[in-house]
Amino acid sequence: MTPRIRLPRSLAGRLFAVQIVLVTAVVAGCAALAYLSDRAEAKETARRQVTATATAVAASPAVAAAALAPDPSGALQAYAERVRRDTGVDFVTIMSPGGVRWTHPDPARIGERFLGHTAAALEGRTFSETYTGTLGPSVRAVAPVRDAGSGRVVALVSAGITVDAISAQVRRQVGVLLAVALAVLAVGGAGTYALGARLRRHTHGMNAAELGRMHDYHEAALHAVREGLLLLDGQRRLALANDAGRELLGLPAGAVGRHVTALGLPDGLTEALLAPGPRVDEVHLTAERIVVVNTSPVSSGEHRGTVVTLRDHTELLALSGELDSVRGFAEALRSQAHEAANRLHAVVSLIELGRAAEAVEFATAELELAQALTDRVVAAVAEPVLAALLLGKAAWANEHGVVLELTDDTRVDDGLLPPGLPARDLVTVLGNLVDNAVEAATGTGAHRAGRVTVTVRTDADAGELLLRVGDNGPGIAPEAVAEVFRRGWSTKEPPPGATPGPYGRGLGLALVRQAARRHGGTVDVGSSPWGGAEFTVRLPLRSAAGAAAREEVGA
Repeated sequence: MTPRIRLPRSLAGRLFAVQIVLVTAVVAGCAALAYLSDRAEAKETARRQVTATATAVAASPAVAAAALAPDPSGALQAYAERVRRDTGVDFVTIMSPGGVRWTHPDPARIGERFLGHTAAALEGRTFSETYTGTLGPSVRAVAPVRDAGSGRVVALVSAGITVDAISAQVRRQVGVLLAVALAVLAVGGAGTYALGARLRRHTHGMNAAELGRMHDYHEAALHAVREGLLLLDGQRRLALANDAGRELLGLPAGAVGRHVTALGLPDGLTEALLAPGPRVDEVHLTAERIVVVNTSPVSSGEHRGTVVTLRDHTELLALSGELDSVRGFAEALRSQAHEAANRLHAVVSLIELGRAAEAVEFATAELELAQALTDRVVAAVAEPVLAALLLGKAAWANEHGVVLELTDDTRVDDGLLPPGLPARDLVTVLGNLVDNAVEAATGTGAHRAGRVTVTVRTDADAGELLLRVGDNGPGIAPEAVAEVFRRGWSTKEPPPGATPGPYGRGLGLALVRQAARRHGGTVDVGSSPWGGAEFTVRLPLRSAAGAAAREEVGA
């Protein structure tokens, strides 16, 4: 039974074996081709050499004259041997037209008949052939010697090189060729081994099936994992991005291969991706999301790339914002309960003092004031989330000495807001704007009270929801308008223990812009009629026509 040849297990080992076989086959083929070419070339060179020698000897006048002399052999033997030694051929034979040798390297052969063909030479033509003579197989040429006077053939000259001499020359050339071939094989084998060793390091000794299986697992994991994953090469170009990473950063289809600076990411995030060291749980803002970034350099003596993981914290912060709003509502209720208790004590005290009429007047006035605000909000804003938010913020503003008012054109009918606009985004936008405005209006000076105006209006004709919040605070400098939505921007340092302050400390205004962009809206910054800041948010409704139809049905 023929033993089975076992190939190396790893991909690098198999490639090395295949490359060695290929290199050996190529070198052996080239050597064989060179041998055949050299042998043919050696025969052709020998043919030209003996033809030139025979022609030169036949053209010598001394040879023609000696051929007509009484003793041609005595006159030509020494000359022929001298020519043979000088030209490097194996024999120079001069003979009579009848083929009787006058010269020969072996003097004992003089006088014998020439072994070979002479008919063409007798007709006056020089020819060459391979023929076996007294010295063995040889490549020979035969040329006619003509009389200068009559032009007739008076002698024949044959010059030849034995096949053994040609073979010896080829063997010497083949020896050199084999040495070169072995050197090429050794160099090729060493290069193949070095390449295989490097490939083995890169593939960790795995074979093709294992690499294919790992690639399949790799692709499945990239598409299945919900965290964003980016791979950057050593030149900070994007080498890979999974589906979640593309979605979180809003990367275009042709982003792979681009430099980090060409991906259109925010400056802070770009700086984090370009940093040589690791980054741990850094919070960054994109156009529509809040992401937590972790980076880990990949290096083995030199920087080979960077692994970047991204976690989406947009929903978490939105829930946190809702929780803050709920806490604000609870705080507003506590404040109202506290104020109600104080007012009740005042009413009780007036009754105890026997001033019942004044007690009734005081209680009625306070009740009318609170009820008026509630009726105003509920009548203008049919959306329950917005109504509850405005009532809570009004109580909170009142506790801080700021009057929160709804403008006369505030109007949001029930059912006009699109289903795709979550309540949490409305809370994020309007809640942050009101918080910033109230804090900006707080402490505006003893000569005037703080004032915040809120406009919430749906415009069916324009197909948009308008949210506008203005205050009579210090306002925003024109040169700072472009920076108000940058994370961490602030006009002043927050007081100890204070919540995130006016116009952008923390993430407030950045979250407002993100929420607006997610729904195709815009945020504009201007000045209010009282000199403070005014923010206007426009969010598109589902369609102007659909909004108008719903408005008619409601009427």
